[in-house]
Amino acid sequence: MNLIIDVGNSFVKLAVFSRNTIKRKEVVDHKHLIEAVEKLKRQYPSIKRAVISSVGSLSNKDVSGVNDILDLFVLDSNTKLPFTNKYKTPKTLGADRIALVCASLRKFSNEHVLIIDAGTCITYDFINSENEYLGGAISPGLRTRYKSLNNLTANLPLLDTEKPKDIIGNSTKESIHSGVVNGILKEIDGVIEEYKLKYLDLTVILTGGDANFLSKQLKSSIFANSNFLLEGLNFILQFNSNE
Repeated sequence: MNLIIDVGNSFVKLAVFSRNTIKRKEVVDHKHLIEAVEKLKRQYPSIKRAVISSVGSLSNKDVSGVNDILDLFVLDSNTKLPFTNKYKTPKTLGADRIALVCASLRKFSNEHVLIIDAGTCITYDFINSENEYLGGAISPGLRTRYKSLNNLTANLPLLDTEKPKDIIGNSTKESIHSGVVNGILKEIDGVIEEYKLKYLDLTVILTGGDANFLSKQLKSSIFANSNFLLEGLNFILQFNSNE
């Protein structure tokens, strides 16, 4: 069994895998990482190895602490990958984006795939049918857009995410919802259409914390999977362990 540790900007996600099946998932604060790993190890003694992917802050103490409990593999720019990386700055490519591309290979190898991860940021990652990663895009996510309107202006309130009632907002709150949510929906649909003009047989995957909220409102037909990044990290650990 494997333990997958995805360190994000706000929380840490942990998942216990038995081969390719998730047996348990947890979300904890950064400060409770070691405690959570110890608990999962007690509950699942068959866990022998772990992989860490970090886009947030993770101290050397945390890494050493996990390594004291399990055989730890840390995903970084030097990790052996099952695809050709054609990104011009491979050392700056986020571990989360690498994991998503690997997950797409496990399910859709030798296809043109666009992976959209809707979280704090919205990332777009494209891999072609020859298993070559070409790059993508990064833009602000839903909550980031709501917060920026509140932080960078004097009078706009911070709102909870909400589906807009209409394209025309007839109050300040409804105008914010319309601008933020419809703006992201039009962005995602527009990006997908641009890719489809170039790659007709495109597979589109939507994942991330806001995937469910957005998928119901998008025009495009997409494959949505909330566990996609975790599956990709498990695949990387298997690939580097010659399983």
